[in-house]
Amino acid sequence: MTREALEALGQEIVANGAGAFTGYEVAFGDLSLTAQLPQIVAALTYLRDAQGFHQLVDICGVDYPERERRFDVVYHLLSMTRNRRIRIKVQTDEDIAVPSATPVFPSADWYEREAFDMYGIFFEGHPDLRRILTDYGFHGHPLRKDFPMTGYVEVRYDDELKRVVYEPVKAVEWRNWDFLSPWEGMERGYAPLPGDEKSEPKA
Repeated sequence: MTREALEALGQEIVANGAGAFTGYEVAFGDLSLTAQLPQIVAALTYLRDAQGFHQLVDICGVDYPERERRFDVVYHLLSMTRNRRIRIKVQTDEDIAVPSATPVFPSADWYEREAFDMYGIFFEGHPDLRRILTDYGFHGHPLRKDFPMTGYVEVRYDDELKRVVYEPVKAVEWRNWDFLSPWEGMERGYAPLPGDEKSEPKA
């Protein structure tokens, strides 16, 4: 869609959304809407029923620790009939629960569980709000920007003990990082890669 068409769509949605939307922005070829937190279910219902966005593609979180409401909850919707994508954002924090989108889009179930697990964002009315990616008993929320790299445990299966073991998380500075690109290994002057000797001309 052209920028003018996206601008027109944003104006139409904000004007006809019964106050659920507070504004819109067109950037990088996408239309992003901001919505009122208590009215996010009404906003999603309007987009589904009146605008033809029948598919919820994703729900994700974004962390801005310096803000009073540190989290953005971002919804991505798709209209298959109009070949359009749209993004809706609401702001929240650790204590304010976001109304669950599961009554409008049942597929929101796992997306909201992931946002809860990774960021600690609560969803009011969710049918089964449990962790989905981390282990039982895991403390903290790994995608928060203030989540420490040390002081927690990581889980792995020990083949010798034949059981799952918990070990302290290694700090990033202790890990061995290999920044050598495979393409750089093909150029002269870089460390040789395994197999390079086969390309050397024989004496």
